[in-house]
Amino acid sequence: MASFSQYVVKETTTNLWRNRVTTVAAIFTVMVSLFLVGGSLILGQGASNAEIKWQQGTLVTVWMAPNATSQEINAIRSQLDSFPYVHDCYYQTQLQDYEEAKHLLTATEFSVLKPEAIPSSIRCIPNQPQDAQLVIKKFTGQPGVLIPTAPTQALKNQQRTIAIAQWSVLIIASVLLVSSAVLILNTIRMAIFARKREVAVMKLVGATNWFIRVPFIFEGLLQGLIGSLMAGGLLWAGEWFWHSKSVNWAPDTLGSQMLLTSWQLVWCELVVIFLGMVIGSIGSAIAIRRFLDV
Repeated sequence: MASFSQYVVKETTTNLWRNRVTTVAAIFTVMVSLFLVGGSLILGQGASNAEIKWQQGTLVTVWMAPNATSQEINAIRSQLDSFPYVHDCYYQTQLQDYEEAKHLLTATEFSVLKPEAIPSSIRCIPNQPQDAQLVIKKFTGQPGVLIPTAPTQALKNQQRTIAIAQWSVLIIASVLLVSSAVLILNTIRMAIFARKREVAVMKLVGATNWFIRVPFIFEGLLQGLIGSLMAGGLLWAGEWFWHSKSVNWAPDTLGSQMLLTSWQLVWCELVVIFLGMVIGSIGSAIAIRRFLDV
């Protein structure tokens, strides 16, 4: 067993060194492609984290008419408190909404507003983002209600933007993954051709097929593993840089909301390493099947 292990190590390293230019090209292609795959995984996981926080922070607002009576306001508040699709409702007076408008509008826009012309509002958190539509449907047209609103379209736009970015990265990464497998295949093919006579001699003296194949399999596996470890290192460095910058960001910014936990980052790293080994194995397996006559 020890002699076989030594043989595998010796032949694998010899093949890698003999075709070092192609080997380096294959490793770097694997690294770039898996870096993009890992980036897509991190982007998707970050989007999932941000979506949960968006859902928790999504408010549905029932704007009351400026001339709504206290009885109408209390009636709507009572209905919202008992409405099963929302929770944590709170009321803002006309003066509070007027002060809030001061921070949201430009000075020119704000100058034409008067506190008595500003609607008061009742704001609730829907149990699910889609429940906001139920609130809008129920309270539209009720006495004293000006209009119910919810930022559902903004949430959809953010989700659509992240999905487009994620799919774009995945498509590019898929093309590069195929290129990686082809480069590894080509490296193994060159190693096979370089050792064609040696393989023939080994067969004549009784070497089994697997004895001959194993070094080539390990060669492809090692290329994929090295490339994936390099990609994992880049992903870790990128996430560390992201976390180091996040201390200066407000908690409600997209960058802060998309931060990954340690376990989520470890999961992405493990997937990248596993994919690298799979790509290396596939490339070497195809090369052995097509070019190694054993």
